[in-house]
Amino acid sequence: MQDVSSLVAQAREGRPRAVARLISLVEGASPQLREVMATLAPLTGGAYVVGLTGSPGVGKSTSTSALVTAYRKQGKRVGVLAVDPSSPFSGGALLGDRVRMSEHVSDPGVYIRSMATRGHLGGLAWAAPQAIRVLDAAGCDVILVETVGVGQSEVEIASQADTSVVLLAPGMGDGIQAAKAGILEIGDVYVVNKADRDGADATARELNHMLGLGESRGPGDWRPPIVKTVAARGEGIEEVVEALEKHRAWMEERGVLAERRKARAAREVETIAVTALRERIADLHGDRRLSALAERIVAGELDPYRAADELVAGLTEGSA
Repeated sequence: MQDVSSLVAQAREGRPRAVARLISLVEGASPQLREVMATLAPLTGGAYVVGLTGSPGVGKSTSTSALVTAYRKQGKRVGVLAVDPSSPFSGGALLGDRVRMSEHVSDPGVYIRSMATRGHLGGLAWAAPQAIRVLDAAGCDVILVETVGVGQSEVEIASQADTSVVLLAPGMGDGIQAAKAGILEIGDVYVVNKADRDGADATARELNHMLGLGESRGPGDWRPPIVKTVAARGEGIEEVVEALEKHRAWMEERGVLAERRKARAAREVETIAVTALRERIADLHGDRRLSALAERIVAGELDPYRAADELVAGLTEGSA
């Protein structure tokens, strides 16, 4: 058993090994997880969470690395959660070395962590919300969450970030992908990366046109800007940071940031509660109650909905 209070204190001092151990407790669903979250709770709320999403190959890792450089120039501590596909063999992150961010490895003001999806859909790891909480409590000013790059199912980041950045690139059909994937609804800032390639202007125009078609914004509502970058050379990154800060200021002024964080906390509570219920229901396989309900359904004495109601009522009574 680890001394959670000591780990948290060390994480607050910026010790990467302590941060790593706390996130490992989260990922491993440790029996100490409740103690970890209880200790972290009063220390969170100061970090600005930025999600980066987009199709594979648009340059998410390169853009994330460039943003880290820009924020470090401002003297801010930066945490990075890079969510990767899971290895079918080990369950670990396939791109765990994060080679594109290797320049920041020795910087004590930057913490980079790869997380495996482990089959979780939506472009994020299931433990991402708690890992974000760890980095927040550890004193990160900005947390960059880079999603897996799974294309059309990758919209979950909108529920976990304060600001969502959608990256596209010319010549990849991303305009059509954006229209199909619901990405036009989740983006707060759009970035056309690899803008030195042919078709970058056309991609930006197409995206601007589609944003206009789907527009249902009133006066004073946020209209997502479109920024062109060449992340590999750091071009346009300052403009992206400026767009992020403008969005943050707009959210704070209108109370949107507080509402987003409240909704995020509500979803987190709901997920934990549903997971607990699923585990309890899983424990019922072979249990007499579930078997008896199944027999009554087969005999035509009970419909599945009534049976489910009785099962839930029994679970509720058992926990009272």
